[in-house]
Amino acid sequence: MITSLRKLTAVAALSAVALVGCGQQNASDQPRKGASDPVAANGPNAIKPPAVTPVYRRAPVPDESDEESEETEETEPLVALTFDADMTADQGRRAMSGERFDNPDLVQTLRTLKVPATIFMTGRWAEEYPDQAKEIGTDPLFEIGNHSYSHYGFTANCHDLPTVSKGRMLADVKRADAAIRRTGARNIVPYFRFPGGCFDKTSLKAIAPAGKTAVQWDVVSGDAFANYADAVVEQVMEDVTPGSVVVLHLTRSAAPVTEAAIEQIVPELRDQGYRLVKVSDLMKAAKKK
Repeated sequence: MITSLRKLTAVAALSAVALVGCGQQNASDQPRKGASDPVAANGPNAIKPPAVTPVYRRAPVPDESDEESEETEETEPLVALTFDADMTADQGRRAMSGERFDNPDLVQTLRTLKVPATIFMTGRWAEEYPDQAKEIGTDPLFEIGNHSYSHYGFTANCHDLPTVSKGRMLADVKRADAAIRRTGARNIVPYFRFPGGCFDKTSLKAIAPAGKTAVQWDVVSGDAFANYADAVVEQVMEDVTPGSVVVLHLTRSAAPVTEAAIEQIVPELRDQGYRLVKVSDLMKAAKKK
């Protein structure tokens, strides 16, 4: 039963990983043209951003045939749990009617279990829950990455998401930066997660001036719209390997069983010898090897 449920959950997650992408576009919530970039450097010491945004999916898999590497490298396997705090730009009315796009109980569970995590936050989510954004962004256990302002697709046909035009992609990313920083969050990393995981050469070039690294994943948790925590647990534990980046969600209405799943996933990963780290730590460890 659990296996079949897991397969159904996986299908739901892959087809709806964007989570909350439906709804009509609200002009007042569109990315503003000419939005200021709070992280761009100017002057002679400015760092020139790459022409194309780099993409990170997971830490490299060690070469098992390299005996010298096995003897000298750190053997403790690392895994990064990442959580998308999704809210599209046009969902304000749904939030006002009582729909919860946050999940403070999940955040508290991560604290209780002492789980470092990377939260990819939309600017709209930060505006809706500024106090929570600040608490997350000032807790050394967590780091915040940019998940766009609008949570609209950066390619055509990205699940059911509305689409950001090429000319507004960079402004959308910058607007999210500004919204997150206005909350008082400090633990902000220069990472970006494309809504729905959808990107192409055009979008990678369009947002390159923001100086981000696009962080994808290699393990789909299946928590999006899942109804059974056991199915999420089984899927993660089946697919995780050393260096994995796992995608989960911090959106209570669309991922209601994530907290229950985390309560099982974390001890199981630790029992198998994994150390849970933030994406920034995973990247640093990979560079040392």
